[in-house]
Amino acid sequence: MMRISIAAVSLLVVTSFGIAADWPRFRGPNGTGTIDDAGVPAEWGLNDVLFKVTIPGRGNGSPIISNGKLFLQSAGEDGQGRMLLCYDSRSLKHLWTAKVPGGSGRTHAKNSLASSTPAADGKRVCAFFWDGDKVSLYAFDYDGKQLWSTPLGQFASQHGAGQSPVLYNGKVFLNDDQDGSAQFMAFDAATGKKLWSVERQAFRSCYSSPFLLANSGGGMDIVVTSTAGIAAYDPDTGKRRWQWDWTFENKPLRTVGSSIAGEGMVFAIAGDGDGSRHMVGVQVPSENSSEARVTWEKKQGTPYVPCPLIHGDHVYWVSDTGFAVCCEAKTGQIVFNERFTSGVTASPILH
Repeated sequence: MMRISIAAVSLLVVTSFGIAADWPRFRGPNGTGTIDDAGVPAEWGLNDVLFKVTIPGRGNGSPIISNGKLFLQSAGEDGQGRMLLCYDSRSLKHLWTAKVPGGSGRTHAKNSLASSTPAADGKRVCAFFWDGDKVSLYAFDYDGKQLWSTPLGQFASQHGAGQSPVLYNGKVFLNDDQDGSAQFMAFDAATGKKLWSVERQAFRSCYSSPFLLANSGGGMDIVVTSTAGIAAYDPDTGKRRWQWDWTFENKPLRTVGSSIAGEGMVFAIAGDGDGSRHMVGVQVPSENSSEARVTWEKKQGTPYVPCPLIHGDHVYWVSDTGFAVCCEAKTGQIVFNERFTSGVTASPILH
């Protein structure tokens, strides 16, 4: 049975929660937010908790799991210092803490000094850290040894940093959208050397994560979404395969939640703190075309921060105002729209 689960994130292990596969990046495998393990409980309470640990510092990032280890980023309680924490994924035994420099910085009330989620590939863990002024990309081995660090310069945003890297085929991909500056970058995962960088039209800082999408030629594209729109790039060269330009009625909106793909389409969300919303279903270009086109769009009742999900021929989301919504992927026609709480910031998980 398909279920949508929404829960406050903390480091705990619950009864019957069998970890059958890795969860190596933000939103799990390829950012889908989907768990295939049928053993995951739909509900649990205090009596079901086997282990829990207190996390040092503060952060809004998500934990990941790779090779039986759980990794999570955090910042010092006083805003000083940044950490990559490692735990045994079944017992939550603390294994090690890797520390990097960091100071205070301006953030949104729902952001933190450590809001990024690391990514792992079985050999290394890559983490994006903001020190309150500048941002850097780091890599560590599974014993906590720092392998390399690559400084990326200052980060300009009224809300602080929070984007997350993606690892694929020996490369680290990062979307670096700031206020007035935007680029999509690829780095060598073994050395941290920048392999390529493409400039994107700059609007406002965005936090959505890229994902992989099979193309008509049998290969893979790396797809990124921001205020500028949706674009697919060759992971090896950075050559743009196709792009859809996003236009807005009143002002450019920010992408916080990450886009997803299915049914030959990409589904993307954008919003603003004033309540503006925009969600689109964009048809991926065919083999003989480089033109992506909007199939449907919605401008109310869609998410700003929570990420959407896709299962079969339906798209699911929870709105920031607390509604659970389902629509047909191809048409955008609403199947259900029900209130379940007063407000949501965390993203749902599908299993």
